[in-house]
Amino acid sequence: MGKIIKRQRVMVPLTLKELATKAGVSSSHLGRIERGERFPSARTLVKIAKPLGFEENELFALAGYLSRQIPAIAEGSPEYSGGQLDPFVARMLAQESLEVQRAVVGILAVLKSIARDMSAK
Repeated sequence: MGKIIKRQRVMVPLTLKELATKAGVSSSHLGRIERGERFPSARTLVKIAKPLGFEENELFALAGYLSRQIPAIAEGSPEYSGGQLDPFVARMLAQESLEVQRAVVGILAVLKSIARDMSAK
């Protein structure tokens, strides 16, 4: 998890201190997380998600905090948000191992970041 956080932080780009300031988490704690000495709590993930350009659910899935049971949400229902995974993709992904889920969510987050950067230019 720490490697993913560091890679995203560098891609954004933010220094460790800048991320710590934006997230309200100590830079020493974030450094320990990035080095793999500590595992981030759910509270820490919530704080760092936005500055890193992640949706909370993306980081929670990568960290293994989300259940493999992803509820079926139909497009057009009040719970559906265009920023989340397509319901069909979410159901298919829920059938995969946690490692595959983490890899796919990580790839999607990187692609989202690239698309956001390209649209800003």
